[in-house]
Formats: sequence, structure tokens, C-alpha cells
Amino acid sequence: MNAAPAGRKRRRGAGALRVLGIDIGGSFLKAAVVDARGRMLTERLKLKTPDPCPPKVMVRALLQLVKPLTGYNRIAIGFPGVVRDGRVLTAPHWGNREWAHFALARTMSQRLGNIPARLINDAEMQGLAVIHGRGLELVLTLGTGAGTGLFRDGEIMPHLELAQHPLHKNDTYNGYVGDAARKEIGRKRWNKRVAHTIEVLHTLLHYNHLFIGGGNASRINLRLPKNVTLVSNDAGIDGGAALWRPGRAPPF
Repeated sequence: MNAAPAGRKRRRGAGALRVLGIDIGGSFLKAAVVDARGRMLTERLKLKTPDPCPPKVMVRALLQLVKPLTGYNRIAIGFPGVVRDGRVLTAPHWGNREWAHFALARTMSQRLGNIPARLINDAEMQGLAVIHGRGLELVLTLGTGAGTGLFRDGEIMPHLELAQHPLHKNDTYNGYVGDAARKEIGRKRWNKRVAHTIEVLHTLLHYNHLFIGGGNASRINLRLPKNVTLVSNDAGIDGGAALWRPGRAPPF
């Protein structure tokens, strides 16, 4: 189904929070409508990310993706890069120059009937759906590249673009544990790299808990430390509800 049954909508009331969650990835675009608790009210729709993908192409693809979805009154977008005040600052997958300062939140709001929209880093949006809200918590997403989101007592910390930071020789986190590396070196060696990445991140941040998500999290087959948890890839959409809960505002 593409939308919640009419009866369900009436029971929730006209003022109930219904968020269109959009998860932008280097390989796929995903979207669904979720309620205030992050529970999906529709099926999750999926579309291959265009390549190349400048802003106009991305917006066109997102509009195509979400066209079947209705009944939402807020929009939450997770983007794989540095974002601030509803604008994209960096877009490593598609070119920083073309994307610099593009007002993605405002553009999507206008194109979807002026429904309020918020934009956040994709790993941070995933984190909003899974963190415990206690201590220092880190989210690592493993997909086309590697993304991170850091939280302290439930609050989003300033974004660290660790994916672009050197990790091993000339490899960034993206190059070391991204999808291209997995395909090149095979699953066994890639898992060893993931284990090393977990160790490095703990040494760097001394987090209380690490959550690993993204499309390649399901390919991890190593014994994880007790304070490391694998999470559903749907969290990249579910977290959109938390972004719109009362008292929550975009961090930057």
C-alpha cells in the first residue's frame, strides 16, 4: 500500500504528526511516511540514485520517488554530507562545487506544497531512531561510503566528517570500508577492516555505545564488542519523526 488506510488517519486525528522521511544514499533513495514514534505508515519506497546527480537531477528523482506517498504534514531529509540551516555544504558522492549551499530543504518544501521540511546528515537522522539517549553514542553507517553521527545524552554534537578523514595510509574511512573496497577485497578482508575501524573509533572517541547501520551492516559477520549494535537500515527513515518531535530543532 502507498498510504495509511483512511480509518487509521481518522483515529490519529487531523493534527497527528506524520512525517515524510527521505533517506538519500549514494546508491539508493528511500522514503516512507512515519508517525510520531517513527513507525512506518506506508511501505518503504526505493529508487536507484541517479549518476551523475547534480541538485536538479536529485530533486527530480526525489519527487518521482515520493509521488505515491500522501497524508504527511512534515518532511525530514537525511543527506550524506555536511548540512547546515537546510542547505548542503558538502556532497562527497556528487561533487561539492555543484552542491555547495544548495537549499535542499526549502526546495523540497516548495515542490511538495510548502510542507515544512528539515535537513540533517543521514547518519544523524538514523541515530535519532536508535540511540538510547545516555552518554556518548556514535552511529556509523556503512553503504556506498561511511557516515558518522555523534550524540551526547541524546543531543546531536557538531558534525564530524570522519568519512573524509584518513584512516589507513592514503585511504579515508570511505575508501577503507566503503562499498567499492568491499567488492574489491571480498567480504572476509572487509570484515577485518570493519573490526579495525571499530577499534580506531573507540580509541578516538571513547564512546559508550556504537550503532552500525547502512546497507552493508548486514554483511558484518564478526563478533562485535558488547557496546556495539547492528541496526535496521530503515532507521534512516524512522529518525525523521524524532527530528520533528516537540522541543526538537535542527542542531545547526
